[in-house]
Amino acid sequence: MKKKQSNKVDAEKKKRQLREAARYSGLAFQMIAVILLVLFAGMQADKYLENDFPGFTVFGAFLGVILSLYIALKDFFKKDS
Repeated sequence: MKKKQSNKVDAEKKKRQLREAARYSGLAFQMIAVILLVLFAGMQADKYLENDFPGFTVFGAFLGVILSLYIALKDFFKKDS
């Protein structure tokens, strides 16, 4: 009897761990996508305006990191529904 309960607990634990891993790996891809998208927009703005200093690229990099951290923190503190 105890062995069945132990197996059931282990299976539930593995499911929970897999769900959490999928959630956080999805979040990582989302963060990378935001950073790259904003960085690309900054690079294109610098190319279009023919700037000597890549100011929009630098600003885009910082903005992308800040936005991705905001998204990550919002997801971390979101209550499970």
